[in-house]
Amino acid sequence: MHPLLVVIIVAAVAAVFCWIASLVTEDTSWVDRLWSVVPVVYVWIFAVAGLTGGGDATRLVVMAVLVTAWGARLTFNFARKGGYTGTEDYRWAILRSRMSPALFQVFNLLFIVLYQMTLLVLITLPALVAWQHPSPFGVWDAVFAVLFVAFLVGETVADQQQWDFHQRKARGEAEGFLTTGLFATSRHPNFFFEQGQWWAFYALGASAAVSDGLGFWGGVINPSIIGAVLLTLLFIGSTVFTESISASKYPDYAQYRRTTSMLVPLPRRRVAVN
Repeated sequence: MHPLLVVIIVAAVAAVFCWIASLVTEDTSWVDRLWSVVPVVYVWIFAVAGLTGGGDATRLVVMAVLVTAWGARLTFNFARKGGYTGTEDYRWAILRSRMSPALFQVFNLLFIVLYQMTLLVLITLPALVAWQHPSPFGVWDAVFAVLFVAFLVGETVADQQQWDFHQRKARGEAEGFLTTGLFATSRHPNFFFEQGQWWAFYALGASAAVSDGLGFWGGVINPSIIGAVLLTLLFIGSTVFTESISASKYPDYAQYRRTTSMLVPLPRRRVAVN
């Protein structure tokens, strides 16, 4: 069976499960709980297909190992925040309060479940490109793999800084929002590093296509880029929504916005910019 078909079948089963579970439990965070799991499964499906296909599967195995590390880190961070204990993402509760019950269920089905589960397939499609073009693992592949790891480390540090801050806040030792460490250079460094990993993953697939003889169009730029693009757009939209909540809770957040980059880590501006 074609590995992409296997991925689609697994994704469809996962989507149906998330939708039914959200209706039964009245909790719309089921996709969140699978977010760090199903991409690992999808990439390993392509990697196994490559290993059993007789071609050079080195790049695919590296991609699968990298995504497994990504999934393990994200699963750990999600679990320690109580994500698997039945706690719903607070943003879904806020959206639910702003919509009628019927409209929210349409939003749940079309966006929370179908769109996001489709996106989780799309971001792994560079592995399909690598499977289709089993060229030898090269220098550029090593560069992109190291870049992926660098982004992974960056996100790990950012999440740990955020976790430590919220632990101090829970003990009454801090208040407001985090503005130190990596958060002095970006309001959402963890979001930046998360997206960076998937752009590096896309680059690995593009490297396979280029090494197999494809040029700029079809190689460097190929259809699997849609996953990384849509993920970036999703994060930008999520960031804007999250910041609207923070701004309503903390008056000082407006100044933080003016002096600190939203995503890309940059030196803090000394003078507020309108």
